[in-house]
Amino acid sequence: MSNEKQVDSGRRGLLVATAAAGGVAGLATAGAFVSTFQPSERAKAAGAPVEVDIAGLAPGEMRTVEWRGKPVWILKRSPEMVESLKKTEGQLADPNSERNPAELTPEYARNQHRSRKPDILVAVGICSHLGCSPTTKLQPGAQPSLPDDWVGGFLCPCHGSTFDLAGRVFKNVPAPDNLQVPPYMFEGDTKLVIGKDEKGEA
Repeated sequence: MSNEKQVDSGRRGLLVATAAAGGVAGLATAGAFVSTFQPSERAKAAGAPVEVDIAGLAPGEMRTVEWRGKPVWILKRSPEMVESLKKTEGQLADPNSERNPAELTPEYARNQHRSRKPDILVAVGICSHLGCSPTTKLQPGAQPSLPDDWVGGFLCPCHGSTFDLAGRVFKNVPAPDNLQVPPYMFEGDTKLVIGKDEKGEA
């Protein structure tokens, strides 16, 4: 083989190797570029419905789960708790959930107990004032920062807003609205799906 042919062969090999390396780098870059447009598993999970088994929830107990990065309370109200909702009616700013219903209260929760079942409250635990998370004050009776005739509910420690056991806001507090009731549905007696309902709304 002549020197000229050896040089051409060497050049050809170098070009092929360079092209191959460039192609691999291009594919890697394209892959990284495309992956930035695909939601991560965590991001997918953040908007997905959450299934909760409430079989072991006893009257008076509350569980908190996360949905879309928000705390969602699931409170199993005792018969006494359900009865207390009648006592708070006259003290509430929006007892019938008429403010921002499309945003805050699905049609099936526009009732006195703001829920599908009188004993199960499902509500987003974020105050409608400045987005703080209220604390549970389920025990009735006089307590610090609460009225003497307190029947149980929730207190936002940031600015003193109070909510009854249906998440309805009391009058004359900074919070303007009731707590949000997220879309939810039951699948059987003890399985709760938060984040969707029969209409597919989420």
